[in-house]
Amino acid sequence: MNQNLPQDLDRESLNQLSKEELVKIIIEQGKGICELQKTILELQQEVEGLKVSRDLDSSTSSKPPSGDILKKSENKKASLDGESNHPKRKPGGQPGHQGKTRKGFGRVDRYEILRPEDCVHCGQKAFATVAVKIEKQSVAQLVERPI
Repeated sequence: MNQNLPQDLDRESLNQLSKEELVKIIIEQGKGICELQKTILELQQEVEGLKVSRDLDSSTSSKPPSGDILKKSENKKASLDGESNHPKRKPGGQPGHQGKTRKGFGRVDRYEILRPEDCVHCGQKAFATVAVKIEKQSVAQLVERPI
């Protein structure tokens, strides 16, 4: 717009202007309004184009799935909210599945009972008569030339 025009267009300042100056102000404002309307139209078209490209993903266009990062994360969050937090299967062996275990040794040569001589924490030599914890352990001894 014209820089020569008064910046404050209040009633008093407009009453002091001549008819020609008022017409000049109206024409300048009309030009400014036309420019702003063109800018608004261009921006609306750009927004519409961006909305269309935003809605495109690998299922609705020829884009590769690697470009769907934002869209997929939104879908995953929505689907997780609808489902319960419990998985379909419990961890561990499933019903009906035949498990596999290690086979033990054919025969036992000897049994050894191991008792500590002193406590590793406090150094005491006296222990309770009843065992607190019992552990069994299989040990295989490999000899150079078995009989």
